[in-house]
Amino acid sequence: MSNAYELAHERSLKDPEGFWAEAAKDVTWYKPWDKVLDDSRKPFYRWFTGGEVNTCYNAVDRHVEAGRGAQAAIIYDSPVTDTVKTITYSELQDQVSKFAGLLRGLGVAKGDRVIVYMPMVPEAVVAMLACARLGAVHSVVFGGFASNELATRINDAQPKVIVSASCGIETARVIPYKPLLDHAIELADHKPAHTVILQRPQVAAEMIAGRDVDWNDAAKAAPAECVAVAATDPLYILYTSGTTGQPKGVVRDNGGHMVALKWTMKNIYNIEPGQVFWAASDVGWVVGHSYICYAPLLHGATTVVYEGKPVGTPDAGAFWRVISQHKITALFTAPTAFRAIKREDPNAELLKKYDMSSLKALFLAGERSDPDTIKWAQTNLKVPVVDHWWQTETGWAIAANCLGLHEFPVKPGSPTKAAPGWDLQVLDEGHHQCKPGVTGSLVVKLPLPPGTFYTLWNAEQRFFDSYLAEYPGYYKTADAGMIDEDGYAYVMSRTDDIINVAGHRLSTGQMEEVLASHPDVAECAVIGVADQLKGQLPLGFICLKAGVTKSDDDVIKEVVKLVREVIGPVAAFKSCTVVKRLPKTRSGKILRGTMQKIADNQDYKMPATIDDPAILDEIDESLQSIGYSKARTEAVE
Repeated sequence: MSNAYELAHERSLKDPEGFWAEAAKDVTWYKPWDKVLDDSRKPFYRWFTGGEVNTCYNAVDRHVEAGRGAQAAIIYDSPVTDTVKTITYSELQDQVSKFAGLLRGLGVAKGDRVIVYMPMVPEAVVAMLACARLGAVHSVVFGGFASNELATRINDAQPKVIVSASCGIETARVIPYKPLLDHAIELADHKPAHTVILQRPQVAAEMIAGRDVDWNDAAKAAPAECVAVAATDPLYILYTSGTTGQPKGVVRDNGGHMVALKWTMKNIYNIEPGQVFWAASDVGWVVGHSYICYAPLLHGATTVVYEGKPVGTPDAGAFWRVISQHKITALFTAPTAFRAIKREDPNAELLKKYDMSSLKALFLAGERSDPDTIKWAQTNLKVPVVDHWWQTETGWAIAANCLGLHEFPVKPGSPTKAAPGWDLQVLDEGHHQCKPGVTGSLVVKLPLPPGTFYTLWNAEQRFFDSYLAEYPGYYKTADAGMIDEDGYAYVMSRTDDIINVAGHRLSTGQMEEVLASHPDVAECAVIGVADQLKGQLPLGFICLKAGVTKSDDDVIKEVVKLVREVIGPVAAFKSCTVVKRLPKTRSGKILRGTMQKIADNQDYKMPATIDDPAILDEIDESLQSIGYSKARTEAVE
């Protein structure tokens, strides 16, 4: 007998228009659509053409009108400033409408762009919603991003206004934003008419007369009403992390975005209106857009804005404290956060201090979830641990264990099955479908479901070339993987993380999985390094758990032996080094490409999204000690 997931998935592929039209009933429309799926310009599909909506109205005002204004909309929890504050839906409506009034007074209207360069404070969400209220297009840039990177985004988006704050706080470090912002505007060819600055008590920003406006002026502004926009009008531009050179701005629309995200809250995350949902991410990333700001509020849930870290604010029990204090129903975070917690507190001793009874599920995404981390979370939290897979471009999960439809048994290493709406397939180099269990390129048959990107900002040809050209009729995920006989997807690695060892195509993700299973390993990465004889060879990096007493050499011998036993001699895995920490983006992605360039002694550009540049020097030193990086050239000479 078919379960609810199978029925939903089958219908979503056979009758996408009927499926999504039904989901769209949960959204309030000013004018209904003329066509659910507009395929008049294949492969550039559009959803809900002719419809008119407002995203802010659906996320805020309609809940107040339905009599739920007193319910918490946002819980702000900031261990770095020792602040906990609740904002109700009525209070949020007041703040958003007044801030929208301030923006309107600065000349912002439908279609204008506004860059939001903010720390993790509720005002960041207010600014996003205020833009949506006016029909303006926001582009959130991660707070504290380097000036030259911010400048490229200013030039690309050409904002009328930039909204920022005097500073952000990274653990105990205060980072002044205003000097970075001023320098970015100086570097940019496009000059915004105004900036709006939230003055925080930790740092006072110097204001430039005539251009800079104080956030608090919003309190005096006349509230702005919601502006009707076309369902196909852009809601936001989000520049993909790690972008260098010409930025790549993913564009999301208003109508399809709302329909899809509202649908996911119950069907994927199994959240009811009024429950507390916590995405422990940042508004600068896609997870923050989808699951801190929009989806929970569209669904009438309570969302958490957390200004802190999984460890160090103050300890590895930080997440447990937040869950217990705010009665979180589901947590969504990156696997790297759990690896950090596991490394500091391997036996989860700090967990025992907190009441975790409210937590019903943990969702992991952003990087491949290694089975060891999933097992650790399952053992200690005793709730379903859902590894799900999605991308900045997709906006929501391609594959997931859809808890609101049917809970499937977990297969560690797999994000379970393609979510309804997604026709996920595996193709070989000749564009033929791979048999179950055979690794190839993971692609999605067009049309993509609502809520995904429909172009790149001012770059339709680049959108086509980057994502649609290589596999006609499909979206290229640029991930490699397989689908097994039960329909479970496995995302092994980015297609450029498949290494070629003497003609054998091997997945570095599979090797990382083996390394992570070693009891002393907290975190790991595997890259392919150039080799004259075999083309490429795998090279491992491991971080050890707190309290490990074995020597580094002993652990290295054990993990090398383990890879040989599990994958076989074909992996040619012989080199590994112990490092204190791995270089990552602020969203927790390991910078494998940069590590590979260092190992091969090639020039590299400092990634714009790197969390701590000093780690690259540590990696370089470690690589030289085992004959890579600069030691390669010296050995040849």
